[in-house]
Amino acid sequence: MAMEVILLQAVDGLGVDGDVVRVSDGYARNCLFPKNLAAPVTAATRRRLEKIRADRAAKETARLGAAKELADRIGSASVTITVRTGAEDKMFGAVTSAHIADSLKLQGIELDRHQVELADPIKELGVFAVPVRLLPELVATLKVWVVEE
Repeated sequence: MAMEVILLQAVDGLGVDGDVVRVSDGYARNCLFPKNLAAPVTAATRRRLEKIRADRAAKETARLGAAKELADRIGSASVTITVRTGAEDKMFGAVTSAHIADSLKLQGIELDRHQVELADPIKELGVFAVPVRLLPELVATLKVWVVEE
């Protein structure tokens, strides 16, 4: 037999908190219920489900608002990175996403270097538009100036 349960926490391969899923009776009784990972579907758990969904929507809205504000700050900012060059403006080394993230940190914008999406390190002087992925659905563009020291 199968029964419907509401997940109270995320379960790998099954769903996230607040999802209503069908699982076997034994799995629910022996694994999910004792570990407080799920609860049987009742009127009380449906109300709890609505509260979980409302809380999740509020958190998502706040997270998206903060990310859009950060995207505006990144879009209006620019980073200047000075590099040593040799003959014919040939750069020694390259500018990586870590260099860009460190330069942004000096301006008060905290980013992980993995959010800076450089396809390849920058190996020439000039101005570059570098995408910065803040959320899976939100990308800001940062202007990076690579100049001679």
